[in-house]
Amino acid sequence: MDSYAPLLERTRVPQPSLQKFAVISIFSKLRSAPKYLDSESEPGREAISQCLQSPSPPVVDQSVRELCRLVTDSQMDISRGLLELQSALEGSDSKFADLFVKALGFLVRFWFQKHNGSWRFASAETHPFVKILLCRSEVQSELMQQVLLFMSQNKRLGMVEVCEFLRPFLNYSIMRIPFSDLSSSLFVRHLISSMASLCCLFPHEAMPVLELLMECIKYLARRNLEEFRNFTYFVECMVDAYIVVLRNLAGRGLQLMNKAQLCGVELSGTVLSLCTWNHRHSGGNEPIVELVKRLMFVQKDLGLHYVPELSSSVLSLFVILVQSELEHEQLSILKFFHFLLKWKYENEYDIGKTASVLSEELLFIFPVISLMSSPSKCIKGAATDLLVTLEKLLVKTSVAPKNEQAMEGGFPPLSTPGSVAFRLLQHLWFQDQYSLSSFMFLNFASTRKADGKQMLNLPRSWASQLRQYSLWIVDRRKSSLPLSRSQELFVTEMPLLLSAVAGVLVMHQSLGSAALDSLAAIGVMDAKLGVPLLLAILFYSNIFTRNDIISHNMLLKILGMLPSLASHSVMIPLIVQTILPMLHKDAKPTLYATATRLLCQTWETNDRAFGSLQGVLLPKGFTEFVSERNICISIAASIRDVCRRNPDRGVDLIMSVSACIESRDPMIQALGFQSLAHLCEADVIDFYTAWEVIVKDLLDYSADPILAQSICLLLRWGAMDAEAYSEASSNVLQILWGIIGSSNHPDLGLQWAKARASGFEALIQYEVSHIDKYIPEFKKRTTELLFSETNPNVLKAMEEFQVKIIKYEHITRRRLVKEKKVAGSKIEKLLDVFPQVIFSSEERSNATELPGAALLCLSFTPKDVGNRGALRGLQDPHAGYENAMVEIAASLQLSRNVFVALLSLQSWKPFIQRWMRANILYFDAKSPHSVLDKSSKAANDILKSLIQMAEEAIPRSSENIALAIGALCLVLPPSAHSVKSTASEFLLNWLFHHEHEHRQWSAAISLGLNSCCLHVTDHKQKFQIISGLVEVLGSSRSTLVKGACGVGLGFACQDLLTRVEAADNSDLDKETRKMQEEDLLGTILRALSLMICNLTQSSSDILESICEFFTSDKYDLDSIRTADLPRENCDDLEEDIWGVAGLVLGLASSVGAVYRAGAHDAVIKIKGLIISWIPHVNTLVHNYGSCSEGPEIVLAVGSCLALPIVVAFCQRVELMDDDELDHLVNGYRELISELVSVKKSGSFHQSLLMASCIGAGSLLACILNEGVHSIEVEFVKDLLELFRKCYSNPYPPLIHLGGLLGVVNAMGAGAGILVHVYTLTMQTGYERKESRYLRGPLLSSPVCEPNLTSLMQEIFLVAQNSDDHQLQQYAAWAVSFLRHHLWSNEPLNIDNSIKSNAEGSRSVSQTFSEDSVVMRLCLWLMHLSVSETDTVAHVGTIVTVLRCLSRAPRLPVLDWGAIIRRCMRYEAQIDELFPSDSALKKGILREECLQFSLAHANQFDPLLTFLDELSDLSRFRVLELNLQSYLLIHLADLIKVFSGSRLEKLFNDITLYLSSVTSMLRISCWKGLYQCLDEASLDSVDYTSHVERCMEVLFSLLPEFRSATVIEVDQLSSVEEWSEAVRCLGKAQRGWLLDFLQVSQEDLVQGDGQFIEVVKKIQAKAKLVRIGSLPLTELGRLKAYILNSESRGVWDVLVEVVAALQHAEGSVKRQWVVNAAEISCVSSYPSTALQFLGLLCGSCCKYMPLLIVDQLTVLSDLPVTLTSLLSDPSWDVVAESIVSNLWASMGRIYDWAAHKVHSDDTPGIQPIDESENDMAVFLLRVLHCACLSLKDLLPLEKQLKLADMVIT
Repeated sequence: MDSYAPLLERTRVPQPSLQKFAVISIFSKLRSAPKYLDSESEPGREAISQCLQSPSPPVVDQSVRELCRLVTDSQMDISRGLLELQSALEGSDSKFADLFVKALGFLVRFWFQKHNGSWRFASAETHPFVKILLCRSEVQSELMQQVLLFMSQNKRLGMVEVCEFLRPFLNYSIMRIPFSDLSSSLFVRHLISSMASLCCLFPHEAMPVLELLMECIKYLARRNLEEFRNFTYFVECMVDAYIVVLRNLAGRGLQLMNKAQLCGVELSGTVLSLCTWNHRHSGGNEPIVELVKRLMFVQKDLGLHYVPELSSSVLSLFVILVQSELEHEQLSILKFFHFLLKWKYENEYDIGKTASVLSEELLFIFPVISLMSSPSKCIKGAATDLLVTLEKLLVKTSVAPKNEQAMEGGFPPLSTPGSVAFRLLQHLWFQDQYSLSSFMFLNFASTRKADGKQMLNLPRSWASQLRQYSLWIVDRRKSSLPLSRSQELFVTEMPLLLSAVAGVLVMHQSLGSAALDSLAAIGVMDAKLGVPLLLAILFYSNIFTRNDIISHNMLLKILGMLPSLASHSVMIPLIVQTILPMLHKDAKPTLYATATRLLCQTWETNDRAFGSLQGVLLPKGFTEFVSERNICISIAASIRDVCRRNPDRGVDLIMSVSACIESRDPMIQALGFQSLAHLCEADVIDFYTAWEVIVKDLLDYSADPILAQSICLLLRWGAMDAEAYSEASSNVLQILWGIIGSSNHPDLGLQWAKARASGFEALIQYEVSHIDKYIPEFKKRTTELLFSETNPNVLKAMEEFQVKIIKYEHITRRRLVKEKKVAGSKIEKLLDVFPQVIFSSEERSNATELPGAALLCLSFTPKDVGNRGALRGLQDPHAGYENAMVEIAASLQLSRNVFVALLSLQSWKPFIQRWMRANILYFDAKSPHSVLDKSSKAANDILKSLIQMAEEAIPRSSENIALAIGALCLVLPPSAHSVKSTASEFLLNWLFHHEHEHRQWSAAISLGLNSCCLHVTDHKQKFQIISGLVEVLGSSRSTLVKGACGVGLGFACQDLLTRVEAADNSDLDKETRKMQEEDLLGTILRALSLMICNLTQSSSDILESICEFFTSDKYDLDSIRTADLPRENCDDLEEDIWGVAGLVLGLASSVGAVYRAGAHDAVIKIKGLIISWIPHVNTLVHNYGSCSEGPEIVLAVGSCLALPIVVAFCQRVELMDDDELDHLVNGYRELISELVSVKKSGSFHQSLLMASCIGAGSLLACILNEGVHSIEVEFVKDLLELFRKCYSNPYPPLIHLGGLLGVVNAMGAGAGILVHVYTLTMQTGYERKESRYLRGPLLSSPVCEPNLTSLMQEIFLVAQNSDDHQLQQYAAWAVSFLRHHLWSNEPLNIDNSIKSNAEGSRSVSQTFSEDSVVMRLCLWLMHLSVSETDTVAHVGTIVTVLRCLSRAPRLPVLDWGAIIRRCMRYEAQIDELFPSDSALKKGILREECLQFSLAHANQFDPLLTFLDELSDLSRFRVLELNLQSYLLIHLADLIKVFSGSRLEKLFNDITLYLSSVTSMLRISCWKGLYQCLDEASLDSVDYTSHVERCMEVLFSLLPEFRSATVIEVDQLSSVEEWSEAVRCLGKAQRGWLLDFLQVSQEDLVQGDGQFIEVVKKIQAKAKLVRIGSLPLTELGRLKAYILNSESRGVWDVLVEVVAALQHAEGSVKRQWVVNAAEISCVSSYPSTALQFLGLLCGSCCKYMPLLIVDQLTVLSDLPVTLTSLLSDPSWDVVAESIVSNLWASMGRIYDWAAHKVHSDDTPGIQPIDESENDMAVFLLRVLHCACLSLKDLLPLEKQLKLADMVIT
């Protein structure tokens, strides 16, 4: 410092020149001084500082100059020079301020020029001009000059670079205004005006400056009037400058002018857009509008054309106009917009050319119409002129073709309030009217909080949703219920905007009607729109009267809006004034009639219009307009409506009502009767008093159905006082009955049907006793009418009437009436005494002579067994049965006949049952407490005895004993599985005794039976048995053994695929077991098929085709394929014909298991094969050939016996038609006739005749016992006569046996058939005495009773005494079979009084009189048949009868199983005869059969059996879809009638079947489960667990739910499926539900398949929250997980969560918004959180009805929705936090987007997933725009950073 001290001292001398020289010397020394003394040294710095801070002006002036030279000479760094000058400026006297500012300005210009305009700063605070501005206020004037100087001197470097340099300074200057004093505001005003003025000097370089100013004014605050004035001033400066520039550029080049024009358009769009967000100020937006108008005027004056980019300005004008409430502002906008319209359409923008492209100008139509009601003449005139132009545009647009606009790719533009409205209009105009993606927000709002059914987001138009939402708000306001803040804003600020959109849609061809409805609803909601809507009605009415407009009745629809405006009383005079001119007498009749109806509807809306209406409805109107029928009808209809709507007002018009009734016009009189009916209904007029007056005026109603219907509507009200006015009511009832019976009007069928339906509805009001009193035989006549009726509407009314009668009969029935038991038939009496007659007192003496009968009829139990009082001398019955066993087994000949063996086994069964019972009784009497399981001990003792006897017996006896062991297994209880296991081991041992044929073949049959009786867990033993039978089938050389193995395998099939696994078994175990059993079944079929082919040398193609339905065989069948057959020709096989028959029987017995396996076509093929093997029957089958000759003929014997088994099964599962059954019966008849007529005695002939007789009898029984198909009586009698010939003529014993068994089997004995095929026979006493056809059990037929009695008497005598002992034995055996069958199924003859079920717990008296309605309906249903009667009942009639009986409290005991099965087939039977009725749903009759069965299954076991069969999976899966759906829907009803184990099987079957069903069936299942849960009791834990398991499976099958996609017609099912699923889940137990829907963070990062399931769970949870089944906190727990997931995966979840939040409290919504903003700052997927933010803000803001839900659209709308939402004062508490977080999120994305170009691993930047790359720029634009709109909530430093961000 000492080096510069002398020089510094000289600066203080008083001579200015010396001072300057001193300064020069100091800086010269600084230039040449060594480093330790230069300008960067401490002495140098101090010297410069003292010079700049000198109080002497010459010193300061020279110091500044020298310092600048140092910088320009590169002797000092620019930053150091600026710092020194800035420091000096801040510390100097004010008089030096300008000097320093000039120096700073010089350095800035110098350095900017040196860097060619590329000098930039990191932040606004470091900008040199900003530093100058901040240091003191005195610098402002000079600073402004320096800025202008900077611009002018540097424009050669490019004005764009200059503006970029000045941008931070300009932004800072503008943004600091709210934070500083008034001088700051003035400085900015001067600066902007100066810069704008400077533009005028350099027009060619002016555009960048104007663009800079345009960008900067976006950051200008406009919160108060002063700030808005600043804004206006700045705009004015810019507009003035622009006008000057544009005029200067005129004629200097087209490209330059176009660029300048677009700049002006952008300026106007920016300014007007800012005004749409402007706070309301007293001055309004008129100055801004006028400025922009000047801008456009200049462009037009200079000859520039209208450009499309002006659309944004037009949309902003639209929003400003909608918001405006000031006349001068409205007028300014109207004039400006009109100018734009003229400008647009005066050149190439012709209206006709642009009509197909929807114009944004159309949105002005409704706002302009609303201004037509202004009192200002100026506004009204401007609006009128504008409306003329808009009308032309609207008409052209409506008739132009609607070419769908192409979807633009990429990201959408950022939204404004105007663009949101126009975007919606475009979408509605060109897109599908039912697009849910467009209306999701409004759909959420219009679907209020309710159960899951109301969540069904079915497609609805936007207009219909808007109408629903508006009316919902109206209802809440009427009910004084509070509205949310968003709903209040909707009411106050949105009606005009929404009306503008709806107003354009009125002209849409498909949406016009709905748009009118929405306008009417908005008018009801907002009283301010009353007059505008009235004017709109007139406007559109004028349009739709044009010839070039297709109205589609829109004119009437528009006029129909008038009454809706009357909801506001102030509109009444205006509406009446509008209508009254149309009510002049000289008006057109149509116009007068229409006006009358409009006035009436106006009154319905508001009672204040009644005075005007009453004047029009005077009685004199009917005389004045007597020649104008339309006017009279209109007046009468209005009178009717008044009486219906307000009976008190109707009384005021009573004279007019009377005039209507006195009219001779039937239509007018009908309306009069309807009016009177409404008055009587309200009890303001006495019916009978009025009836006495008007009855004389009654016209002939028999020719006019409308009059008849109206009379019925009136007469129903005579029921109240019918008893008091008996004579009048009798007359009334006669009139009603006359109308009901009127059906001879084919030309007016539908109208008369309505009249008759009304007649029945009227009759329902009267007491049944009263009707019965005055209508003779009315019950009989009503049922006759019902049976002949076909119209669905009449049938529905008749149903209610019949049900009322049924309930009346039930209430007044006779109780506890004991009736005499009907005596049994002669056959029953014979069978009752049969044992006493056949067997002497010494029972055993005849037992060996008649062994079969003895087994079935005799008991070998000592009489003292069971008498606990006689313990002394008690005999052990075991020895007696052992002796009987030995004797009978030795005397019962099986003759190597498989069928006789089956008869033997069937006979041993009752013998073993008695033996078991005797032993158990003996144990009870001997030691009642010593043995716990007496049945097992008894069975074990019997089995030991049988095994011992079998081992020691001769072959004939051992065969029978082996069969007896099989019978023992049949009668054993489930608990005795160890005994069955022991029996199986013994029989398996015998099966492999190849040297003992008698042991093998008898053991094989018993093993098959034992297999199907094993315990549910004995899988291994079952497999061993089947494997053993298959092995012996292939290895044995005996055909008889092979046949027995076939029978055994057939028996083994009975239990395959039928069992319900233990509850603790896993699903995998169950499925594995099922597959194993299917493999076993396939093995059995292949084994039987191969053996049949090998034995008969027949073609194996068809048999092998049966096996194709099963997987390839896993068992070794080579032994069968390569079997060494003992015989090679048919003659040899005939000797062992019964072996072959056994194989066929086995194949037939497998059909049930095959059907259960789902191989239904295989069942049909087996049926066809067996039919094809029977001569005379096989002509029915064309695909299987004939086997009348050749080796296959040996299959006929077995096929004759097997066919009834197959037919019975196929008939039960509806795989047989009536023609097939008739053909089979006739085929058997022809076959037996031929065999009887042929004189042959060979073994094959004997066997075939025997088998055909037995088969024919069994076929008759299986058909008749089913009770579905009718057989001609003559066929039955012919067969019975053939049977008689077989046993009465001298034939061999086998033929005798066949004939005898044919007779008893036809009666239902079922001899030789161990496979269950028959239903319980039932005689009701109501069978027809005379009929050509027979249906139902043969024993219950009165027609065949004489023949059957004669046959049984004859057989009885043969059994009692015959010369032929073998014949006697067989006769006794046959009678015993019939007796055992009937006695085991007691009661046989049900005498219409008592019915007992299987449990014996329901025995109730069911007495019905013959003339009761229930009995008539039941008997008509019972005798229903297509073939038996000439007239065919209508399906609708049967449906109605079933519905009536379903609602009956009780029914008579009939064979309901057969009746329902007949009804199930009826519809298909008559479809072949008559065309189907389109009024009835296909399959409705079968559905009603199910409903009837469910209603009465608890009373009648046949109905329960019927439901059990249909619910079995094998049968269920082949039912029609509507029946499957019906059963699933009524699961709760099935639960009420099924047992616990059956329910377990039912739910297991459903769970198994669900994976392969359609969406419709899954929906039905959800409905059924919902009903189950709705009716579930608290203690039904097991039952609920089944339901929950089904729900889990169903949920896994739910389709992906796309919340915001367009729903096509074929996707509606998935929407409904979700709705039903949520509704059902909402009923589930809360604990299970939460566990099931639990989601963890790990689940959200799983693979695609798992992720889809997780998404579905979250969606379901959101939907459950929405309906109130789960608390909102459950969604809150997933908030962070959801919002930190990739948006493409969870978009639908976001939509559902927002839907659930719709009904949450405001504080909850605010917290979700805050959390979403916070999560966006840290999430790896910020777009997800921002999309959720957009969704939630969109659903809560006032613009909600206009918004479209889309993943990108919700983001582009965020600046609009968030700004609108935070403008609500209730959001002030969180507004700053939300905006601050968004600003932080924007900064994070900005940094990430900027840094990722250089390095993806920059430290300090939180990781953002790479999948967000494509969204980065778009997200920045969205967030920047949102923060800009909400900049007032940010501090200054953040605003500056916001302005500094460069967003491309």
